[in-house]
Amino acid sequence: MTRLNHPDLYRAMFRIRRFEETVLDSFPRGLFYGTTHTYIGQEANAVGVLTQLHEGDIVVSNHRCHGHFLAYGGSMHALAAELMGRSTGVCAGRGGSQHLQWKDFYANGILGGTIPLAVGMALGEKLSGSSKLVFAFLGDGTMGEGVVYESINMASLWKLPILFIVENNQYAQSTPVHLHLAGEISSRFSAFGVPVVQLNSPDVAEIAGRVDEIANRARSGEGPQALILETYRFAPHSKGDDSRDPEEIAEARKRDPLPLQAKKMERADVELIVAEVESEVSEAFQQAEADPPAAPEDLGITN
Repeated sequence: MTRLNHPDLYRAMFRIRRFEETVLDSFPRGLFYGTTHTYIGQEANAVGVLTQLHEGDIVVSNHRCHGHFLAYGGSMHALAAELMGRSTGVCAGRGGSQHLQWKDFYANGILGGTIPLAVGMALGEKLSGSSKLVFAFLGDGTMGEGVVYESINMASLWKLPILFIVENNQYAQSTPVHLHLAGEISSRFSAFGVPVVQLNSPDVAEIAGRVDEIANRARSGEGPQALILETYRFAPHSKGDDSRDPEEIAEARKRDPLPLQAKKMERADVELIVAEVESEVSEAFQQAEADPPAAPEDLGITN
């Protein structure tokens, strides 16, 4: 479990921010394969939640997975290389932006398809008698998938050790939440007897504190728990498909988690972290760009 001091929390969030901004800036150069979905604006969620990881805990992510991966402790260089289809990537160039597996971290781009996987993993941990907890990230758009409710139902029936984290960034691609989701997200969990905590805060330390309480309940055998984080992504859904009102985005940026955290720190500490992370990002992307591409035979491609 990560120490909750202000510089560590700021560094973790700033690493995600600068990685993602560099991805968007570099995409027009044709460096990457496929598409990408950035996490800009939501950094406090991943960092706050994953400070509460214990050794061996499992993290199941989705298509917007870079922030979760970096907060989990993944290599920035390996992630950049994966996006570029390099042999040094997280999955040797096989997975691209949305499909990652490293240690006990799993990400998949199929909307909602990650949740039955997460519940199955939680069942496996319970049957083995381990004390591990599964952290399952999903978005508001995922609440429209039927398999999610089948999975929540089983998790509740079997009192599985899983924490569902819903990052409600207010949009399913380009459709605002009030146009795609009837009722309340919290009701979707309470209907199955899953306790729900809702939090509308860009404060990474506040998020971490609440997750500590919730995760302990799930670890102690009380069954699945749900955390709904009201958040907002500042960047487009993907690379440039953004139809939102610029004034709405500007208003949301007033709750940017990074400046909020920086205000709790000495200016010299912030400047040092910024310089160190800028260097790390530059080195990671330069190294990845120079790495060899994944060999066709390693990708299962034959003539």
